[in-house]
Amino acid sequence: MLVVTRKKGESILIGDDIEIKLVKIEDGSVKIAIDAPKDKVILRKEIYENVKKENSEAITNTNEILNLFK
Repeated sequence: MLVVTRKKGESILIGDDIEIKLVKIEDGSVKIAIDAPKDKVILRKEIYENVKKENSEAITNTNEILNLFK
C-alpha cells in the first residue's frame, strides 16, 4: 500500500489517465475529485461490498430454488 501526503489542490496520478485531486479538507473529512475515462468503474468500497454480498446471496438463493425442482 502506498501512503501519500497531499494538501488541498494537490493531485495523485494513477497511470496516465486517472487523476485524484483533493478538493476540500474540513472537519475530519476529505472531498476528492476523480478524473478518469468513462469506461472505468468507480465505486465507493462500501457500495462495492454490498453489491458483492447481494450477488452472492442471490446465487445461493437461486441454487436453493433449483434444488427444489430436482
